[in-house]
Amino acid sequence: MSSENGTAISVFVKSNAFWRWFPAGMRRRWWLFRLFDLFCRYVPVFKLRRGLVVIRMDGIGDMVLFRQSLDHYADAFSVDKSEITVIGCKSWQSIADEVFAGYRVISINEHAYAKKPLYRFGINMKMRYLAPKTVVSDAFFRRALMADSLAWVTGAPNTYVSYPYINEPTRSEFTYYLSQTTDVIDTGLYPTHELDRHAAFISQYVFEPVKAIPPVLNWRDQAPEIPDGTPYVVLNSGSNEYGRRWPLEDYIALSKWLVTHGFRAVFVGKADEKAKANLIVDAAIDANIIDMTGKTDLPGLMDILKFAALVVSNDTGPMHLAIGLGAPTVAVIGGGHFGSFVPYPEQATPDNVRFVYERMDCYHCFWRCHKREDPKASFPCVAAVTQEQVQQACLELLS
Repeated sequence: MSSENGTAISVFVKSNAFWRWFPAGMRRRWWLFRLFDLFCRYVPVFKLRRGLVVIRMDGIGDMVLFRQSLDHYADAFSVDKSEITVIGCKSWQSIADEVFAGYRVISINEHAYAKKPLYRFGINMKMRYLAPKTVVSDAFFRRALMADSLAWVTGAPNTYVSYPYINEPTRSEFTYYLSQTTDVIDTGLYPTHELDRHAAFISQYVFEPVKAIPPVLNWRDQAPEIPDGTPYVVLNSGSNEYGRRWPLEDYIALSKWLVTHGFRAVFVGKADEKAKANLIVDAAIDANIIDMTGKTDLPGLMDILKFAALVVSNDTGPMHLAIGLGAPTVAVIGGGHFGSFVPYPEQATPDNVRFVYERMDCYHCFWRCHKREDPKASFPCVAAVTQEQVQQACLELLS
């Protein structure tokens, strides 16, 4: 059935009972967890089912893009906000109380859940005894053995999910879980942006269609651990993947250029992202270039981002955090899955955000790049972004 705004449809995924007990095509890991998951799924629960569980087992950036959509869930599924429980990742647990104020949040170590059967068993039992009436999992890029497993073990009578990205190795697993849900919403073909997907999904369950809007995060008003001085620009030169990092040499050059324009440059990132750390150390001889790499926790990083005159970042979680906090942001991006996460849709891009990129014929490679020899080098589409392009975007926002 088509949605009112025509951007999503409900789809039907079917499998027979015999196949669900003896499925073919499953990966070895699925069989490893099979008995544990089955036991948890069918443990008796002697309590009244109530409330809504929302499963968001994804990274920081995905969480930011989803956050605005969550505020429609109480009306869409006829529950009180206090009865909504968000199942999220450990990676953003430290900011959950403030970002998700008014909601209950349960954090899971996603890596342990995917690899350690006993940890998985404990989490699944907790999910089972939550006894929700309704479960929602609205994520296009997700893992069947994580998000869909968590939804399945609850045994909730109502399960609403989005149709995920499926490849051949995961087709059987997704079919297994999707065929046992109440409703599956197809939010569009790849590369539909995540903000548009969330809007399309929730539009199926509310009276008025929802439009994609820029992300906004609730956060404290606490001064960052940066010495007093001239306004500063944050340079987030790392990311979880080497290829998405604009060359550090370019960030160093940019930091020196910013100093000549009267700003301090503050390098941030995790300690394990500090490749070629000596370059930052050498640059930080200048008192106006401050190295905070590996020196802040996630809440501290958000304080720094919130009060920045500008943030320049690679395509990574802190980039989305900066935008959600309202900081002027220049994002250097590549084309691995261009349009799915970045750049934002035009109507959902704040005026103080610039996405800088250099189009190449090999866009949409899903980061399986065949054009680089060094696995720790920047992807060619990222390295192709010039210093002049980034400086121009900076000038537009700093003016």
